Amino acid sequence: MIRRLVLAVALAALPLAAAAQDSLESAKRSELEAIQRQAQEKRRAAQELKGQENKELTQLRRTERQLNLTRKRLRTLDSKRQALGQQLDVTRVNLVRSRQALQIQRERLSERLRNLYKYGAERQLEFLLSTQSFAQLLTRWDFLVMVAEQDRMLVEDVEAKKAVVEANQSQLQGSLAEVAKTTKQTTTETQRLASLRQQKATSVKAIQNKRQSYEAAAAELERTARQIQSLLANLERRRREESDKARAEGRSPQPYTGDFARGEGRLEWPVRGEIVGHFGRETHPKWGTVTMNNGVDIATPIGTAVRVVAKGRVDYTSDDFGAYGQLVIVNHGDGYYTLYGHLSSISVSVGSEVATGQTIGLSGDTGSLKGPILHFEVRKGSQSLDPEGWLQ
Repeated sequence: MIRRLVLAVALAALPLAAAAQDSLESAKRSELEAIQRQAQEKRRAAQELKGQENKELTQLRRTERQLNLTRKRLRTLDSKRQALGQQLDVTRVNLVRSRQALQIQRERLSERLRNLYKYGAERQLEFLLSTQSFAQLLTRWDFLVMVAEQDRMLVEDVEAKKAVVEANQSQLQGSLAEVAKTTKQTTTETQRLASLRQQKATSVKAIQNKRQSYEAAAAELERTARQIQSLLANLERRRREESDKARAEGRSPQPYTGDFARGEGRLEWPVRGEIVGHFGRETHPKWGTVTMNNGVDIATPIGTAVRVVAKGRVDYTSDDFGAYGQLVIVNHGDGYYTLYGHLSSISVSVGSEVATGQTIGLSGDTGSLKGPILHFEVRKGSQSLDPEGWLQ
């Protein structure tokens, strides 16, 4: 009897248990769907943030390239304007001289015309008929022909000098128009440069105010640093190959071997200014992002002359080397190299020998998130050394 009662109760509870199970499964399913929706939203938000980072960094790189192109065009226009100015000075001098020569010839012609008017053609006839012999007549005739020829040459000379004056005046007007046109173009490019600088400042500010963007920029800097590492390894391999070849041929590997190492602690600074970035690990004051600085960053106004710290050979230059901007690498022998980054212009070429203190370019802010600075590195092979230990 009891067994039947238990069985009946169990049978009655089965629908209730099934309903509870269905309710639990429905709740879990709803929870899972909610988690999936949240995950999708987070992935979408992360993708949007990533897109914003890439957009800002892409805009920054685009602005950097436009800045470089505009600076080059500005330098070209300035050179053209200086050449036109020199040409204008020469044309003005030639115009003054040709006007003076024309005035002298005009005065001579006026004097001759006055004499002709004063004495008239009868005087020449009297001059011919007053001869006492046929030979004297021929002589005076030849003389009158010579005077007439001289008069003709005088008139032609005046006309020629007048044409020269008119040509010089036309050239002067053309040069003035070309100078005005070039000046207008230079002014336009200068305004464009100022606008691009403002755009870059805005982009840099946007990146610095967003952690994700700053971390993306820091990652780009680290990628560029790795590229520098690879580049220096290739340069060092090439240097060793050249040294081995020179030794095999009985030549000195490099004329400046040993000089750079002796200058440790006594090298002149490439520019003077406040150090805004020291060698080693740098922590961002706001985000706490840690990046490795392989050199020092020296604050200096755009356009400051950058001088090589020791004699050597220019092994590499670039107008756009990622986060380093415009870059020069100098080989000082024995595996020592110095790097000069964020330049606004480069005045040396690969393979050229440079003397200590020689200007190799002008400082700038290309590729920089710290404003106008010079990034300076000292390397032994591909190993970074603290530049402050080498500079006096």
